[in-house]
Amino acid sequence: MANTFSLKVIACDRIFFDGRCTQVVLPLHDGEKAIQAHHENMVFAVEIGEIRITDENGKEIMGITGTGFAQIINNRATVLVDTCEYPEEIDIRRAKEAKERAEEQLRQKQSIQEYYRSKASLARAMERLKAGRKDTPTGY
Repeated sequence: MANTFSLKVIACDRIFFDGRCTQVVLPLHDGEKAIQAHHENMVFAVEIGEIRITDENGKEIMGITGTGFAQIINNRATVLVDTCEYPEEIDIRRAKEAKERAEEQLRQKQSIQEYYRSKASLARAMERLKAGRKDTPTGY
């Protein structure tokens, strides 16, 4: 218990994780950040990517997260993101279609806001495809 901390990962549609863990690795704009017990208090932005949680029993839990924020205060971490899903929940066909739609939207003339939304959609689809392919023997 001394080397664990409380972690809650909340997506807009569910609580992805709520419990004690020894480490969580979060995707950031410039790489990854590993949080362990007794980390200094801070708040930072979470990017689209892979979240890895090592629970108090040593089990590794992996997920694909959308954008959001993380807060660490008094040995408790809260991660608020728009989406978070397990790799086995990813529908590869749907992710491929989303990737193709986002690529097509990026080829069109768009406002700055639409451009950034399309870029975010493409990044989310690419991350979902990458994680989903890890679970299939052929990679597709």
